[in-house]
Amino acid sequence: MNAFNVRLCCIALLLFGWLLGSVSPAAGQTPPPTGDESPVLSVGKLVAGAATALAMHEAGHLVFDAIFDASPGVKKVSYAGIPFFAITHEPVSPVQEFAISSAGFWVQHATSEWLLTARPHLRREHAPFAKGVLAFNVLTSVVYAGAAMARIGPLERDTRGIALSARIAEPWVGALVLAPAAFDAVRYVRPEWRAARWASRAAKVAGVVLIIRAATR
Repeated sequence: MNAFNVRLCCIALLLFGWLLGSVSPAAGQTPPPTGDESPVLSVGKLVAGAATALAMHEAGHLVFDAIFDASPGVKKVSYAGIPFFAITHEPVSPVQEFAISSAGFWVQHATSEWLLTARPHLRREHAPFAKGVLAFNVLTSVVYAGAAMARIGPLERDTRGIALSARIAEPWVGALVLAPAAFDAVRYVRPEWRAARWASRAAKVAGVVLIIRAATR
């Protein structure tokens, strides 16, 4: 399943790539009153949002592990000589493997969809926690997609589990993971683009429908 080094990379990217947009008001936004919230508190909320998204991603895997009685565990893994850990489970059927491996992405997609639908102008809000959640979801998908397309990383990575259970090449799984993230990023920046909204939703549904491939194995 998913290795923790991917999450650490995403949180690092959050701090460097999304910090300015989360702490500072977007163009045209009225800044919060002086003294309303310190930059340190805003950064703390950003990181808390990312940490919450991480917990939700992992919870998605664990829920399906429990549903399928897959005996989840923790395994030490390493990549490029850096030690981390991965959540593992006992061998299961292809459909069950697909669901377990996909669950983290399903949670991310559902959370991002809820945020961008309920708060389409999130970029203009001073909402570092919500932006931390969305940024984690988007950046985790980007990192996973890159690993899938290059076929690198621990053997327990989610995209490999999806590819093996659905009998498709892992780079195609990477594309399916990347598409919703890319469209969600566009929706965040340009909420008025209806095409991006519906393309994002279609890409998310496509990732779920792929379970049919695992079911026919």
